[in-house]
Amino acid sequence: MATAAPRAASIWKAGLKGRCPACGQGRLFAGFLTLAPGCEHCGLDYGHFDSGDGPAVFIMLIVGFIVAGLALVVETMFAPPYWVHLALWLPLTIALAVGLLRPFKGVLIALQHRHDAGEGRRRDGG
Repeated sequence: MATAAPRAASIWKAGLKGRCPACGQGRLFAGFLTLAPGCEHCGLDYGHFDSGDGPAVFIMLIVGFIVAGLALVVETMFAPPYWVHLALWLPLTIALAVGLLRPFKGVLIALQHRHDAGEGRRRDGG
């Protein structure tokens, strides 16, 4: 009886948990945002992955939408002084941005691996 090939890890599960995009077992990160050299479980080399500024763009849009919407609701319902807005929204903005950065980077790297994304090249050789 032939053994089945190992099933690829879910992009979302692997990315959000910070696991290897190939096997879903090994750690993707060595530090907070620093990629590990490779997967200790399946041996995938992480050296060619680069998420660039992609996660930051998505996070700015999401966090901006959430914070601006909540600030608008609080302003129209309670009309607090500006220092209250600063005390509420500055820590929330920082916490959301920092908290979402690692999972988004993991998902973008998993997408890059799944779709075998690489550097763009021209087909005509010019």
